[in-house]
Amino acid sequence: MGGYLEKILRVNLSGGKITTEKLKEETQKKYLGGSGLAARILYDELKPGIDPLGPENKLVFATGPLTGTKVPSSGRHLVAAKSPLTGIWGEATSGGFWGVELKFAGFDAIVVEGKSDTPAYLWINDGDAELRDASSIWGKNVYQTEDVIRENLVDAKVKVASIGPAGEKLVKIASIMNDKDRAAGRCGLGAVMGSKKLKAIAVRGTQSVPVEDPEMLNENAKKFREEIKVNSFISLLAEQGTNSIVLTMNTMGTLPTQYYREGVFEDADKIDGNALMELTIKRFGCYGCPVACGRGRVEVRSGPFAGTSGGGPEYETVAAFGSLCLNSDLGSIIKAGIVCDQLGMDTISAGNIVAFSMECYERGILTREDVDGLELTWGNSEALVKLVEKMGMKEGIGEILSEGVRNASQKIGRGSEEFAMHVKGLETPLHEPKGYKGLGLGYATSNRGACHLRPSPQMIEMMGEARPELGFDKVAGTYDVEGKGQVIKGLQDFKTTLDSLVLCSFIYDMYIYFPHELAKMVTATTGYDFGTGELVRIGERIFNLKRLFNVREGLSKKDDTLPKRFLEEKTTKGPTAGQLVELEPMLNEYYEVRGWNEEGIPTKEKISELKL
Repeated sequence: MGGYLEKILRVNLSGGKITTEKLKEETQKKYLGGSGLAARILYDELKPGIDPLGPENKLVFATGPLTGTKVPSSGRHLVAAKSPLTGIWGEATSGGFWGVELKFAGFDAIVVEGKSDTPAYLWINDGDAELRDASSIWGKNVYQTEDVIRENLVDAKVKVASIGPAGEKLVKIASIMNDKDRAAGRCGLGAVMGSKKLKAIAVRGTQSVPVEDPEMLNENAKKFREEIKVNSFISLLAEQGTNSIVLTMNTMGTLPTQYYREGVFEDADKIDGNALMELTIKRFGCYGCPVACGRGRVEVRSGPFAGTSGGGPEYETVAAFGSLCLNSDLGSIIKAGIVCDQLGMDTISAGNIVAFSMECYERGILTREDVDGLELTWGNSEALVKLVEKMGMKEGIGEILSEGVRNASQKIGRGSEEFAMHVKGLETPLHEPKGYKGLGLGYATSNRGACHLRPSPQMIEMMGEARPELGFDKVAGTYDVEGKGQVIKGLQDFKTTLDSLVLCSFIYDMYIYFPHELAKMVTATTGYDFGTGELVRIGERIFNLKRLFNVREGLSKKDDTLPKRFLEEKTTKGPTAGQLVELEPMLNEYYEVRGWNEEGIPTKEKISELKL
């Protein structure tokens, strides 16, 4: 029984050799797919200390066992490599249709290694694969690249994952884009792709996805879809997209404002979900998703950016270019997001760096001359967009800023390192942890650096929900500290499982769907008897393997920390006024429940227990 993951495509760009290999059944059972499969491959095949932008680094694209089935929102894929931005474990996921098409083409994962001498793209067509010359599209933006490849292949149904100029120029916050505006955004993996001279991967497939027990899967998938229809959170997500949470977060004092100085933005209503709805022309839903939370096409109708049209911004983009920069011009936020999509750049990191630059400008650390004549005052929307363009093209001040906020602050100096907002080199997302203390612990201990999705404990903390199947019987309040180590450990493990199944966070997080229901769908698909406890244990195994990857790169407790602004600088407005993140007691408890030593390194006993 089983055998749900079969083929890995291995592409050596240095010699142009393409081979296929079958995944071992033991590996499937222990690591599922997606994030787990990528972690096993990269831990085994990468030597510690390699240059992330050198030919020794490998780039893994992976789907999961449920990808392309009738399971709702199973259309995502994962990309992983050693991150050029952080120097440690790097991963990002993306929605849309590309991952499903890879599965339909007969492959479950791709391992890209080596480096091409000239620009190339990979063409995968129903079980066959070949490298093609990409010299004519090198330099083109993401939108243009997708259009040209489809025209050349004479097939409008081809799905394309590609990099833009940012990836080509090795911008360390470069993303890998698919379906034009879907992004594997975090950790600078687009720069890894660019370093290998790989412009794109085009995929077309017509094969079916094997399912062990179709009747059982259909029954549970149908039940899940019915549950989605009556969920109030999902309904709001469908109506307003992810930006529906802006006003709620603002009311709670957790909307990052003026580079995380405050958690309340007085113009939040100008950039919220309702405001974006007025400019939305078309919604977008990823493969198999009954929600369609994406703003497929928006159009700016007034102001300096009138006429701007393209994929609409998600919450993180809106907050990054909006409240974080004291910018209430929604048109400029949309424009900055589209610029990032076209150039291939992470909007979370880009917005963080713009706000950092504005604070440097305010403090006199950066002068107008330093920033190429731009007036980087708070809320200057036109300067904001121009700075984003400069970063993506590595022009002027953009060359320094394109290195990421940690690297840029080290080069700029003059005390700017003190307020550069990142964890382990990854720019902080748009969720204020002073209002959710467990989130602060999650930021500090995430394997890829500051991450709001691994885990996302906000609803659990706010509602005080227990999840015995994840290891915690009760949850303290949002401002409490005790017990958060166990909560974050349990949520991280289960979220790692979700990333290895490669499922959508918005509808599969704990407060929407329970692990035991998910286990039924995994079992029905794979034929392997996965109970809830086994799925959670798999997540714990993978999380620890990534930690070991980072330990091998020199990471320890000193790196499990937060920016000074979260630890020492109190906000003054809203419910979070006067709050700080008390990290140390939570971290000590976390290490204990993880079975790690006092330096945050998994013990031999824990490694043995997890069969690593």
